[in-house]
Amino acid sequence: MKLKLICLVVTVFIILCMTGKVCAETDDIVIYNNKNCGMKIALTFDDGPHPRQTKRILDILDKYNIKATFFVVGVNIDNYGKHLQDVVSRGHEIGNHTNTHPKVSSLDYSALKNEFSKCQSKINQSCGYNPKLIRPPEGLIDTSIKDLAKEMGCKVILWDIDTRDWAQTPPSNIAEHVINKVSSGDIILMHDYIGKNSPTAEALELFIPKLLDMGYKFVVVSDLIESE
Repeated sequence: MKLKLICLVVTVFIILCMTGKVCAETDDIVIYNNKNCGMKIALTFDDGPHPRQTKRILDILDKYNIKATFFVVGVNIDNYGKHLQDVVSRGHEIGNHTNTHPKVSSLDYSALKNEFSKCQSKINQSCGYNPKLIRPPEGLIDTSIKDLAKEMGCKVILWDIDTRDWAQTPPSNIAEHVINKVSSGDIILMHDYIGKNSPTAEALELFIPKLLDMGYKFVVVSDLIESE
């Protein structure tokens, strides 16, 4: 009898987990996608703002009337704050990607908090924006990141499609990868600060119209994760 009761409890728990009624606490903090949002997907851009690439990307997004989420770095705001203001004025979402883009696994909690706090302050001072989304460099996650996100009242946003534009992957390869892999609720990782010969803008021109034709709707991350 006890064995049957244990089996019943385990079965019910599994069913609840599969239906989203029971979730680990970190499921509410660290987010890779949202598979319950119809045909919505989210474009994200890390490491900016950049004096040339950010504008190129913004112009392409305007061309297709879509919005995206930009995870910015504090030291780049110091140099290119007006480009961050341009991102906000065009209706896009801002996330916090640390002040100096360090290897966060090498930082203690105090240093980690300082990285995100400095970036948060610079974003607010530059454009009056108070981000509720953070993204650790390289997507590195540990207990400290989760604890800090809770303290800041933020979500940690990762991704489930890495375009590898940061590796200067050819635009046609990026587009093929995204088109073949994309599914509802995906968060797509790209960058608006890579360096020379960035493939990002050209890749966007290749895959955005294809995905629109396939019925996908581009939204900012906050809209994606709040959709049901």
